[in-house]
Amino acid sequence: MQVATHSTDLDVAFGERLVELGKLKPNDFDKALRARSELKLPLGKVLVRLGMLSEQEMTFVLSRFLNVPMVITKDYPEQGIENVGIALNYLRSMEVAPLTLTDNVLTVATTQPTNEQMLKALAMASDKTIRPMLGLPSEVQSHIERHYAQTQTEQKTDEFEITSSDHDPDDIEQLKDMASEAPVIKLVNQIMTQAMTMRASDIHIEPFENHLKIRYRIDGVIHEIDAPPAHLTAAVISRIKLMARLNIAERRLPQDGRIQLRAQGKEIDMRVSTVPTMYGESVVMRLLDKHSVKLDLVTLGFSDTNLKVLHEQLKQPHGVILVTGPTGSGKTTTLYAALTSLNTPENKILTVEDPVEYELEGINQIQANPKIGLTFSDALRAIVRQDPDIIMIGEMRDLETAKIAIQSALTGHLVLSTIHTNDAAGGVTRLLDMGIEDYLITSTVNAILAQRLVRRLCPQCREPKPMLPEVAKELNLRRYQPDGDLLAWHAKGCAACGNTGYKGRSAIHEILVMDDDIRRLVLKHADAGVIQDQARKAGMYTLYEDGLLKALKGVTTLEEVLRVAEETDDAPV
Repeated sequence: MQVATHSTDLDVAFGERLVELGKLKPNDFDKALRARSELKLPLGKVLVRLGMLSEQEMTFVLSRFLNVPMVITKDYPEQGIENVGIALNYLRSMEVAPLTLTDNVLTVATTQPTNEQMLKALAMASDKTIRPMLGLPSEVQSHIERHYAQTQTEQKTDEFEITSSDHDPDDIEQLKDMASEAPVIKLVNQIMTQAMTMRASDIHIEPFENHLKIRYRIDGVIHEIDAPPAHLTAAVISRIKLMARLNIAERRLPQDGRIQLRAQGKEIDMRVSTVPTMYGESVVMRLLDKHSVKLDLVTLGFSDTNLKVLHEQLKQPHGVILVTGPTGSGKTTTLYAALTSLNTPENKILTVEDPVEYELEGINQIQANPKIGLTFSDALRAIVRQDPDIIMIGEMRDLETAKIAIQSALTGHLVLSTIHTNDAAGGVTRLLDMGIEDYLITSTVNAILAQRLVRRLCPQCREPKPMLPEVAKELNLRRYQPDGDLLAWHAKGCAACGNTGYKGRSAIHEILVMDDDIRRLVLKHADAGVIQDQARKAGMYTLYEDGLLKALKGVTTLEEVLRVAEETDDAPV
């Protein structure tokens, strides 16, 4: 981000203001001033580049510091202004994007709204009165590329008949050169920075025949954003592969890599996955913010009852505790939080994971690597001889791994792991289907925890409304709240949540505890429905029921619960 002018005094005053507001540490301010002299850049841009502040936070403070209105995302028009009269190179170099033209007044979004020389040049080139507003660099540049770069490119190509592509997609050296060009580097950095600003958990980059699609998964829901022109597809994907140290010459096979970077004052770990598609490689990057995840069971959305049950199970000296749910439902985070609560000097904890998502102090973590023969089962055989008290297995993927885990539990270890099923009762039948003997399941499995993630209502704009009587009756909500008014909470939307009404996610859970009645059903190979009914008789709330309780408390909405959990019949009496 460029501060309004290159004046040293203004830079220093702005930096001091950031320190006063607690946005910047004095030591970081001194480092940034030294870096500014070497990089010959404005202080604001240096702070963002060093990852000390996010560009959104910087722009917000700068807007008030300069007393210049700030452009928010929804203020950018869906179409550009025709014949604006300003060269594309100038728009790019000065980071200025025309927004609207009304009564001979041209409103522009820029990163340097008090640069008098630039404003005069804009007025002269456009023959209009200029009204500057402060914009986020990534959004300003995105608007330029989306509405002005493409338009000027189309105007140029109208003069020629294009008979071949501009570059050979099989020319690896040319791809490397394109991926290393400053505009492509800047574009990829913008995609990543915007994803972090919008709290995305995944970035999806998907090539199609005539366009490139970029989507972010935010709070579990995918949102499409404006993408760069299609002719940059190969360069963008190659740049990401270079950053992840993948082989850019190999585009016929899937690849996995990792990018570690510091941005917005945070350490970000990105897991990169590529797969070949008809029109190029589809890339998915999963963002892991090591500092934003709170590995604490209390903050993960457990109800008081479920939290008490889980703590009791974690106190058991041996046995197996399984966490089940689909990919992306927070299973690993729950296991990490459980290990954190068990991480005491008296316990030796070893884990086998693929990949190791978060590094836990005081816990021995092993990265499985099947390419060199270090599979889950191989690693498990080795760590059993390491005299652990607690073992965590990233996932029970096969019969061999499950057998070793069961054997470890029988020999006095507490084993935590995940398995893919739809609900807690399904975990039992899944183990049976894998080939584990029924008597081993009843002897070792202590509990199975199923979970899903629901979007959490934004605390600043959520609003309650009286529940419609027919809805309350259909969902039997009086069973969960016998007294008082039943309220239906709604997602209104505000600036704090990006007008979605939701901010962050919470989990809904069900915990099946292996008691004698359920053990008898397992030995009879009863189906999952029968086992679930028995667990509900013993007091288990299903995912759906736990979700309804959270909806009534205003944690989420009924729509969210119905989206992620299946309705169950009334509990048997």
